[in-house]
Amino acid sequence: MGKTITLRVDDNIYNTLKRAADGDRRTISNFIEYAAINYIFNNNIVDDNEMEEIMVFEKDIKKGMEDIKKGRYKIIG
Repeated sequence: MGKTITLRVDDNIYNTLKRAADGDRRTISNFIEYAAINYIFNNNIVDDNEMEEIMVFEKDIKKGMEDIKKGRYKIIG
């Protein structure tokens, strides 16, 4: 069963959401759900290609973390 969320936005945001929803022929509720899911999947999840790029450096990252733990580096902030 779906959950209900109350969202308070100012008039300018509401009007922007309404225009965007109308442009996609969606309800405002459906548009907000779609936009939120789209944002999550496009901005917070690493795809396979990006993960492969990260994993190339896994060994170096682990070595660097070990060096920090052993006091070989001093972090200056």
